[in-house]
Amino acid sequence: MVAFSDPKCKGLSPVFPVYPVKNLCSAGTKFFSFALYDKYRFQVYYTKCIVAPLERVEVRDMNEEFSRTLSLLRQEKRVSQRTAATALGISQALLSHYENGIREPGLPFVVRACDYYGVSADFLLGRTLSRDGTTIAPEELYDLSDEKDNSLRGGVLALLSKKLLVNSIGVLFDLLAKTGSREAIRTCANYLSGAVYKMYRRLYQANPANNPDFFSVPPHLFEGGLADADMSCSESEFSAALAAQVKEKAPLPELSNDILARDYPVLYQSLLQIVHNTGERVNGLLEGRKSK
Repeated sequence: MVAFSDPKCKGLSPVFPVYPVKNLCSAGTKFFSFALYDKYRFQVYYTKCIVAPLERVEVRDMNEEFSRTLSLLRQEKRVSQRTAATALGISQALLSHYENGIREPGLPFVVRACDYYGVSADFLLGRTLSRDGTTIAPEELYDLSDEKDNSLRGGVLALLSKKLLVNSIGVLFDLLAKTGSREAIRTCANYLSGAVYKMYRRLYQANPANNPDFFSVPPHLFEGGLADADMSCSESEFSAALAAQVKEKAPLPELSNDILARDYPVLYQSLLQIVHNTGERVNGLLEGRKSK
């Protein structure tokens, strides 16, 4: 491996824009660590002597995301592979290989694709969900609950349901913050995110006109319960995180009615409502089974 200034590198392609993996291995031997990725990603080039070994490297996560995103962007643009290939200066067959993850493009193609679809390279490579490549800090997230006069399309029921959930989740995460357990917070967020993901995906796929490729999880895996399995794992991890807090005798928040009513005089009412409604619904299922 040599620096880009070496005359041997003329006409060769950079390693990392083509092979963005954590550990690149040549004949089973690690020769470049991920820790040096950002420092050397645009400076290190490969010579012909290691091109063949690199072709045997298994490149999965980011490459799969790249091919899926590339295909999704074309479908969103409502153009055929032939049209897109012509605009991108390659053959239709080669574009098909790129979209199916059979072959990996070079940096020039990535640049042209970014310009053609109007997205950043980070988005195209699956490194960010923002199409312009920006990242959002927690303090920059838009909070709908901050709006005093906000209203949702769908009437009173949608607005009431939203407030109950937003207020209750606010209390939940504030209480979790008092435990000091990052693992408990992370796994709880994963579980709730899974629930939102499932409901949004059900709503999305209810309209046949929507592109199913929008989601990276294949339909057969989603319908097979993969998202449910993830939520179950998150719930187990959450329980384990809380058990670890107890074992370590770490502080846990007091959850008596008086304390919660004092600390969350408004939000606590929403949490109580959810606890009551859910309890009634769940007990109703049990009663129905007993009567049979």
